[in-house]
Amino acid sequence: MISEMEAAFCKGVFDKDTVFRFNLEQETITIAVGPDGYRVVRGATPEAVDCECSTSAEMFRKIWYDGYRPGLMDFLGGAIRCDNPFLLPGFLKAFGR
Repeated sequence: MISEMEAAFCKGVFDKDTVFRFNLEQETITIAVGPDGYRVVRGATPEAVDCECSTSAEMFRKIWYDGYRPGLMDFLGGAIRCDNPFLLPGFLKAFGR
């Protein structure tokens, strides 16, 4: 997924740097998305995050590659835990998803 992000990035989705942290089972990825670019760091960073999301690697793959859009039950049932789910559609849009 990380290797595909460069070609898929869409400028202008976010008007300021927005930091996402994804906890995918044993792996953590921090992605800062700005108006003109993005930065990916494997692992957690000390910077404050705007959106922290935890899910399985399988669910993340399903969303990223299969176009699955989580519903309310995915969040209420615990398949996805997120402190700011309203930012997630913008994240997907920033990468052409």
